[in-house]
Amino acid sequence: MNLQALMQQAQMMQKQVEKNVENAKKKLAEKEVHAEAGSGLVKVTMNGRHVVKRLSIDPSLLQDDPDMIEDLIAAAINDAVRQADELHETEMASATNGMGLPPGMNGLF
Repeated sequence: MNLQALMQQAQMMQKQVEKNVENAKKKLAEKEVHAEAGSGLVKVTMNGRHVVKRLSIDPSLLQDDPDMIEDLIAAAINDAVRQADELHETEMASATNGMGLPPGMNGLF
């Protein structure tokens, strides 16, 4: 196999990976994760690109200590971020699946 053919194959693979990653990013923007804290008193909806779409606070919670409310909001958002990260890993792994990338390269996207 000559070097030029190898370079062309690498360029084709790169274009395919870029296309797959772009498609995965579009899917991530459309998918949502839902998280809650305080037995559902605080709820967060976030998309796979880490954009908070909705924050819901049960009105009964507003009578409580502001520090507790802030902690519950932070907990719900952190849980949503964790879920979105997992979703991101899954989508990106499928975008590069079968591309023959060396171990550890899938995480670069």
